[in-house]
Amino acid sequence: MRDTATAQEVQRLRAQLAQIQGRKLDAPPLPTHPALAELLPGGGLRPGSSYSLGRSMSLLFALLAQPSQTGSWCGVVGMPGLGAEAAESAGVDLSHLVLIPEPGPRWLTVTATIADVLPVVAVRPPSRAKDADVSRLAARMRERGVVLLVQGPWPQTEAMIDVTDARWSGLGDGYGVLSDRELTVTVSSRRFPMPRSSRLLLPAPDGSIAVTEQPVQPVEQLRPMRAVS
Repeated sequence: MRDTATAQEVQRLRAQLAQIQGRKLDAPPLPTHPALAELLPGGGLRPGSSYSLGRSMSLLFALLAQPSQTGSWCGVVGMPGLGAEAAESAGVDLSHLVLIPEPGPRWLTVTATIADVLPVVAVRPPSRAKDADVSRLAARMRERGVVLLVQGPWPQTEAMIDVTDARWSGLGDGYGVLSDRELTVTVSSRRFPMPRSSRLLLPAPDGSIAVTEQPVQPVEQLRPMRAVS
C-alpha cells in the first residue's frame, strides 16, 4: 500500500514538473524593439536564456527599454558608471529599474538572488565565474524564466550581441551638437547558420532606435570577445 502511494506521488510530481517545463518552453519572448527582435533567435529575448553583450551601454539600454516600459522589472548589477539620465533618454523606465552598482566579490550571489525576483537581470562580471556556479545560475534562470544580459563573454548563451563601426552625426567644423549615432548590430547564435546584422541608428535623433537605409554586407563571423580574467 505504501509503495502504491509513493508511486502515485512520484507520478504527480512528474506531471507538475512537465507542466512547469512546458510553460517555460512555450513562454513568449519579452517585448523587444522590432529592429533588434528581427536579429534575435526566436524574435526577442527568451525567458530562461542568457545573452552575451559587448560593452556598449546604448545596446544594453535598447534591450532594457521595452521590457521595462511594459512592466517588467529590470536589475543592473556591477555597473557603477551607468547613467540614469542616459538610460531614461534611451527609453528605459526608471520606475522599473533596480541598480546595484557595487556588488563586491559576491557579485554572482547577488545576481542569483535578484534573479529570484526580477525577470530581467543585466550584469558586468568583474571576474571569471566557476563553471559550477554558472550552471547553478543557469538552472535557476530556467526555473524562474529570467533573461540574463551579460556584458562580456559568458558560457551557454542563447546569442552574442555586439556593435561595430559606430559613427556620430551632427558635428560640423568645430561646431554643432551630436544628434545620432549610426552603427552595425550583429547577433551570432548557434541557432543561425550565419550571424545576422543590421545597420541602425542607436540612438536616432529623438533618442529611439531606427533602421537605416544603408544595406549591411553579410557577416562571416563575429569576432569573439576576450574572456574575463
